[in-house]
Amino acid sequence: MRNTIFILEDNVMYAEAMKQAISDDNLDITVFHNGQDLVHNLNQNPDIITIDYMLPDMSGMEVLLKVKEFNGEIQTIFLSGQEDVNKVVEAYNNGVNGYIVKNDNALVELKGAVKNCLSTVSLKKEVALLNEEITDRSKYNKIIGQSNAMMRVLKLIQRVEKTDTLVMITGDSGTGKELIAEAIHMNSNRRKKPYVAINIAAIPANLLEDELFGHERGAFTGASGRRKGRFEEADGGTIFLDEIGEMDITLQTKLLRVLQEKTVTRLGSNKNIKLDVRIIAATNRNLGEQVKLGNFREDLYYRIQGFLIHLPKLKDRGGDVILLAEKFLSDFCQKHGMPPKTLNESAKQALLNHPFPGNVRELIALMERCVLMSDGSVVDGSDLIFSDVI
Repeated sequence: MRNTIFILEDNVMYAEAMKQAISDDNLDITVFHNGQDLVHNLNQNPDIITIDYMLPDMSGMEVLLKVKEFNGEIQTIFLSGQEDVNKVVEAYNNGVNGYIVKNDNALVELKGAVKNCLSTVSLKKEVALLNEEITDRSKYNKIIGQSNAMMRVLKLIQRVEKTDTLVMITGDSGTGKELIAEAIHMNSNRRKKPYVAINIAAIPANLLEDELFGHERGAFTGASGRRKGRFEEADGGTIFLDEIGEMDITLQTKLLRVLQEKTVTRLGSNKNIKLDVRIIAATNRNLGEQVKLGNFREDLYYRIQGFLIHLPKLKDRGGDVILLAEKFLSDFCQKHGMPPKTLNESAKQALLNHPFPGNVRELIALMERCVLMSDGSVVDGSDLIFSDVI
């Protein structure tokens, strides 16, 4: 994909030197020698504009403001013959992306600045393309994020939501696997039918079979009546088997039969009950490794490798951490009956720099601590009490 750059420089020889410095086969470069000509050509919507601070017909700052008014997404780089701190501050306050002083190293700096801007342009174009492919982002309003990684996840959800394909969601603990499972169900043709979620890791192994498949009266001591299992409760809808990697290997055999025959048998019965259930499973384990260790059946492993969706770690989601933090901050202020709080730049930078081993779950706990511990309406970086488990 080719990118376009406008060079605004009234010195013809210096403009040519700039063009040579940043020339690339994938770039279309156009040179303008006055501000009015460039402004009249903004409808070409360039990706990057370099702006000389001193121009014959208007100031570089005036050009910058007109560019930002036309399209705030255009990347801009100032070049100035003098280093004036006040001008630099003013330029950055008005949205410039780079400021270069015209000295002996200026053209080298320009090449680096253009490279950085091109990376930003590439990321924005990729996000825009992914957004275009997602027909209705509002369907996934509970899934907060604009990063490329999460756009890819939404794209996968969109591909599979209307099918009955078994979905396997993988990712570290705390990345939001249940939220993805709910989104698939709520946008499926089964959305008006039951959605049943069960955390396999939270149920003792000796009770899990009864929980999943139910029992008949007298099946065991204390079984005073018939009880439907979670699979029967989900008939017509969706069952979400969270942390499937924690299932005891003996019970895996019975689950495999359910997947193959689409029937369940209650404890204490020999009657097969036909079911119509869509299965979504999730794990934070490497099931391939568990197969090698003998902890997970190989035949079940291959059977559940239906449609794979892998969730990224929070630290790999870039600015999503700020969007999530602001949402949780607002939610907890309301929950505890406190005035709204905002994150200052120090807090935002601290959040972006933290690795978040506990992912979104850790961020939720962190934001609640902030609400309770920080004074005033602004959360500073010093108010963030991070976990020491890294």
